[in-house]
Amino acid sequence: MHSASGILLVDKPGGITSHDVVARTRRAFGTRKIGHAGTLDPMATGLLVLGIEGATRLLTYLVGLDKTYEATIRLGAATTTDDAEGEIVRTADPEVLAAATDERIARGAAALTGRISQVPSTFSAIKVDGKRAYDLARAGQDVALKAREVTVSRFAVGEVRRTAGAVDLDVVVDCSSGTYIRALARDLGDDLGVGGHLTILRRTRIGPFGIADAHALDGLATGSLPTLLAPADVAARVLGRLDVTTAEARDLRHGKKLVGAASRIDGERAAAVDPEGTLVGIVERRGDALKSAMNMPEVHA
Repeated sequence: MHSASGILLVDKPGGITSHDVVARTRRAFGTRKIGHAGTLDPMATGLLVLGIEGATRLLTYLVGLDKTYEATIRLGAATTTDDAEGEIVRTADPEVLAAATDERIARGAAALTGRISQVPSTFSAIKVDGKRAYDLARAGQDVALKAREVTVSRFAVGEVRRTAGAVDLDVVVDCSSGTYIRALARDLGDDLGVGGHLTILRRTRIGPFGIADAHALDGLATGSLPTLLAPADVAARVLGRLDVTTAEARDLRHGKKLVGAASRIDGERAAAVDPEGTLVGIVERRGDALKSAMNMPEVHA
C-alpha cells in the first residue's frame, strides 16, 4: 500500500467522469481514501484537485475557491443540456443570427458579469428532493431549479467565428464556485435571441492552483507516481500560514485554545504549521484566541 498524503493536481481528459479519475488514482496510489474538490462534466477537460489519505481533510477548504475556465460557446442553437451533448431544441433564423453582432455579443457578456442571479442547468448534479437534477431530467420529469447568486468577475470574449447557422465564441471566465458555464452560454444565447450552448469547456485554475502544474492522467499508470503537494504548503497558499511551536502544536491537537494568539493571523482562519514543516491543522479565531477547526492526522515514524 502507498501511504502518501497530499494534494494531487490532475488534468482530466474529455470523455470520462471525475469519478473515473478518482478510481484510477485510487488504483495508482493503492488507497481508497481519495476525494476531490469539485467535479467536471464528462465533456469537460482540465484541472481536478484531489486529496489523498489524510489530505482529504483539506478538501473542504478548497471546494469554494474561485475558478477560471476557457470555453467555446456556440450561438444559434439551444440544447436540452445547454451543451453539445444534448439534443437541439431550437435554432435561430439566419437573419436573427446575423443581427448578433460583435458589439451585441460584447454587451451580452458584460450583462452577465459581476454579481448575477443564475438558474443552473437542468442537467446538473444539484439535488432536488434527494435526487440529482440530471437523473430527474433524463427520466422525463420537469425540473425547476432555483436561481442562485454567483459572481462572474471576468467574461472575456476572444475570437468570434461565423459560419452558416452558427457563431462560435472563444471565452475566458473567472467566476465563483458554483457558477455554471453552460448556464452562461444558455443565458447569453437567450439574451441575443438566438439560443446558445457550450461546445468546449476546460478548467484552467482553482484558487492559486493552475493547469500548468497538473499531471496527465495516463502518467499515473506508468508506475512512477508524481510528487504530491504537501498539505502544509497547500493550506498556507489558500489560508495563510501560522507558524506554531512544538508546545502550541501539541495544545492544538489536544483541543486547547491558543489564548491571545488571534492577532497572529490576518484572516478568520490559517494553516498552523509546526517547526518541522508539518501541517497541524486549520485554526480559526475564537475571540482573542485561536482554536483548531480541523486537525490533520498525526504522522508517526
